[in-house]
Parts: sequence; structure tokens; C-alpha cells
Amino acid sequence: MAQHAEDSYYVPHGSKWPIVGSLGMITMLASAASWMNGSPVAQWTFWLGMAILIFMMFGWFGTVIRESEAGMYNAQVDNSFRLGMTWFIFSEVMFFAVFFGTLFYVRALVVPWLGGEGSGAATNETLWQGYVPTWPTNGPGNIGGEFKTIPAFGIPFLNTLILLSSGLTITLAHHALKKENRNLLVLWLAATVLLGFIFLGFQVFEYYEAYTELGLTLGSGIYGATFFMLTGFHGMHVTLGAIMLTVILFRCIKGHFKPNHHFAFEAVAWYWHFVDVVWLGLFIFVYAL
Repeated sequence: MAQHAEDSYYVPHGSKWPIVGSLGMITMLASAASWMNGSPVAQWTFWLGMAILIFMMFGWFGTVIRESEAGMYNAQVDNSFRLGMTWFIFSEVMFFAVFFGTLFYVRALVVPWLGGEGSGAATNETLWQGYVPTWPTNGPGNIGGEFKTIPAFGIPFLNTLILLSSGLTITLAHHALKKENRNLLVLWLAATVLLGFIFLGFQVFEYYEAYTELGLTLGSGIYGATFFMLTGFHGMHVTLGAIMLTVILFRCIKGHFKPNHHFAFEAVAWYWHFVDVVWLGLFIFVYAL
């Protein structure tokens, strides 16, 4: 790989990873569509596509790590990485804004309309006489059957404390990195990883209890749909964040990162703080209110 002057911009060499990632994603997309339409082999090709995507991530990220450790990235490249991560997190904010917006629209507008408020009087009289607009609801027609909600001050509150604590531990790890205290860096980062996986363990238990004891499923009307879409996508983001933190932990153990050169650590820390903030919104608007 060609070296470059300090004031020049590093131009990556030819790479196979973008096309490999594209093949993995299109395989997953086509397989998911076929799977939902009853294809007998689609589930296997879906997992094949995911395996290709994971292979791409290991290969591409490994290349970036090697280039970074070789000193091939200057301040201008570092700034580009920061801008890219900023826009990525902004796109994630918009992603969750759609689901929170859906929750607000359904809860504050649609359910009252179906109950006869405002312009929904005709709909209520014609289609859903006797429907009481309360939240949570499984909608007119008792879609999905009866269910119970998950108490906010149980596992959800415990998970809130866990995620907030993980936000503190990763901040302490960042301070340790800036002070070149490798032992404290590894300690606090390992604690963050542990807290992330504990959170996921509690969420799995919560889902199991919802399905087996509370009758709350993805098919439990609009409440069940919004509940599992919001908490499920958040759980997916926590999973990805915990995996990224694990990778960063191993890099810290190997001695990567310096006080003035550790964007990868910062990027994952930004992402983890974003996950924390989203969970606070979930706890307030999905569980507590």
C-alpha cells in the first residue's frame, strides 16, 4: 500500500469488499422476500447472505484497522471518518423517529378517532360501536386476543439502570484512554461489554415472559406491533453495539489506540450513548406512560 505525505489525503487501494457486501445484502433481501412467500430454500439462502455479510465486515474492518495501525490515516481522513459516523447516527435518529412518530400518531390520534372523537364519529358508529379508546389496546375486534402489559418498574427499570451505568463505564474508559491508563481502560470497557450483554439477557427473558405468560405478542394488535418493533429494533442496535464494543475491547488489550488517535473507540462510544438515549425514550413512552 502506497505511503502518503502528511498533508495529502489517503486514497484507498482497489478493494473487493464493497461488491462482497452488496452480494450478501441482495442475497438476504431476495431470500427474505421469498421466505415470507413460502419458499422452502429461502431460509437457507438468507443465512448464506448473512454469512457473506459477516465475512465482508471482518475483512473490510480488518483492512481499515491494519491501515490505521500502519499510520496511513492523517487528520483529514480522521475528520472524514467523524463526519461519516455523525451522518450515520443522524440516520439512526431518523429511523427511530419514524417509530416514535407512529406510536404518537396511533396513541394520540387514531385510537381516539376509532372511539368516536372528532372526525371518527361516523367510523365508530358504522364499524366499531362500543369500542372504548383506551391505551394499551389490541384494537377494535380484539385482534390477537387479550394480553397484559409489562410493568415499567420491573425488568425495564432494571435495564434502564444497566444502560445508564454502561454509559458511565464507557465514559470512564474514554478518560482512562486519554490518560494512557491501559489497565483502567480495559477494566471499564470490559464492564461496559458485560453490562450490554446483561441488558440483552434481561430483554430475552422479558420477551419470553411476554409470549408465554402475558399473551403479549407481535400480533397483539397495534400495541403489540409498536411495542415489539420499537424494543426489538433497539435490542438489535444494542446487540450490534455490544459486538462493536467487544471488538474495541480486544483492540485495547492488544495495545491499539493512543490519546490523540482513537477514532474507532470514539465512534463506538457515540453509538453506545445514542443507544442509551433511545432506551430512555422507550422506557418513558412505551413502558411508563
